[in-house]
This record gives sequence, structure tokens and C-alpha cells, in this order.
Amino acid sequence: MAIDYDTLRQWQIADQRDRYGVDDCIRYALSLGMGADPLDEANLRYVLEGENMSVMPTWLACVGAPGAWASDPGTGIDWMQILHGEHRMRFHAAPPPKGEVLSQTRISRVVDKGAGKGALVVTERRASNAATGQLLATVEHVSFCRADGGFSSPAQPGDCAPQALPAVPEREPDATMDMATLPGAALLYRLNGDRNPIHAQLGAARAAGFDRPILHGLCTFGMAARALVRMACGNDPARLASIAARFSAPVFPGDTLQARLWFERDGDARQARFSVWARERGRMVLSHGVADIRKPLASAGTARGQAHVTA
Repeated sequence: MAIDYDTLRQWQIADQRDRYGVDDCIRYALSLGMGADPLDEANLRYVLEGENMSVMPTWLACVGAPGAWASDPGTGIDWMQILHGEHRMRFHAAPPPKGEVLSQTRISRVVDKGAGKGALVVTERRASNAATGQLLATVEHVSFCRADGGFSSPAQPGDCAPQALPAVPEREPDATMDMATLPGAALLYRLNGDRNPIHAQLGAARAAGFDRPILHGLCTFGMAARALVRMACGNDPARLASIAARFSAPVFPGDTLQARLWFERDGDARQARFSVWARERGRMVLSHGVADIRKPLASAGTARGQAHVTA
């Protein structure tokens, strides 16, 4: 079955409410490698309950996510050939350590890249505090449907692609941060809700074209946010206003990830550009990274070419 543009564009994804608690937020932070060094006090605020506890804002990529809606045969999508292409998040308010999230998701774009070139399907999700109605985050999930291009026609050409994310500067990065991943990292991260078997089962990974299970793209994305919060936001997660990146290559559990950051300023606007590399393999795994940073921009760790952290 092939994609039908009108059917997919009007596909209904039910609103959902998801309760979560302190343990869920801690589990998420641990799955990003926070707390691996129990003496690193910068990370303890994310993995210890109490009045000083903070929540990594990218937790909202997990809680309230609409699940495997694209696996429904009626979508026309070849589910086992789908990859997470890009992810974009804008944060409007800090999530509390426990609560209930109301998620409202719609399909905002269906893009035909051409026969043999795949398709892009973009969902937009509004995540709100169910108790107060306060908008917490806007989440754009760009799926690359590798086997589903060529569905459009002159009468119905499909949607335009999302605005392209900017490339990182060509100069040396202003800061870097190395983050280890455990060989069992994907088995831990899947407890956040993504149970796709390509992250756990060898046979499923090979059927999707990988020689072994891969790490969740959103785990890598969350680890990039971890580096941004530490190196660009003075370890204050409320300063991270947005984050977006392209998934450029798979990560294998056990890779050491190196985040490379560039700090930009245009008038009153402050941004960080970033990429993430699998250090041992010399492979860029997140590209075209960009984040908006709320004032004040952290002074520590922003001198060009001077700051490096291993965490």
C-alpha cells in the first residue's frame, strides 16, 4: 500500500493525557548518562528528588509522544523503513517534576522527495500542562520514510519541505563536551516509551539495514541538549528556549559522543550552533544543530576554542 496524500494529511491522531512522576524524570536523565559520575554535582539536580530538582526540557520529547501511529497499515507508510530525520522543539515553560501532559498532535506536512528517494512526514505536537492549560513545548518530528516516495501527482504535489536548518560554522568550535554511552544504553532509554525493536533486537535491526541495534535518535538529541544546558546555559535548563537538529548517522550503544558548540549573537538574539560526533568512529551523528538561548548567556565555557568537558 502506498501513501495517499489526502488520507495521510487528514489522519487523526487522538489527543492524549499522560501522567508522569519524579521517577520518570530521573529515569530519563539517567538514560542520557546524567549521574554516571555521582561526584559531578552539576548533574545531581536532574537525578535526585527534592525541592531543588530540575527536569531536562527534552523530557517532553518522550512524555505524550503519540507512539507508533505510523505502523497502522492505513497510513500507507512502510513502518520498518522509517527513520527519524529531524527533531525540533521550542520550550515555552519548564515542565514540573510530576504532573500530567496533554498532547495534541497533527500531521503538518507530507513531502514527496520522489520515486526511490523517500518521503518526509512531519507531525506537530503541542504539549501542555493538563492541570493549568499552560503550553509547555511545541514539538516537530520529521520522519524520513525511505520506501514511500513517488506518491504525488501534478494535481496533488504534496507539501513543501520544512525550512532548512542552518549548517554549523566552518571555524573551530568554541566548546566541546564528551559524553560516554553504555553498551546497554538503548535498553535503558527504551523505558522512556520507545519500544521499537531495532533498538533491542538484532534481527529487527538487521531487517532495517543495521548490523546491530542502534541507539534511539532522541537519546542522542537529549544528550545534545544536556551539553547545551551545561556549556551554553550555565546548567540552567530554563535558558534553553529551543533546540533542533538533523539525524545524520546512527549511534551504536557504547559510542562516546562529542558535542561541538559554536556561540553566536545577532543583536539581542543568542544562539548556539552544534553538531554531535561518535568520537571513536569519527562520524557525525547529529548535524545542522541550532538552539536559542535565553538571557543571560552563560559566561563560563563560551570562550572560543577553550572550553572542554568530559562528563
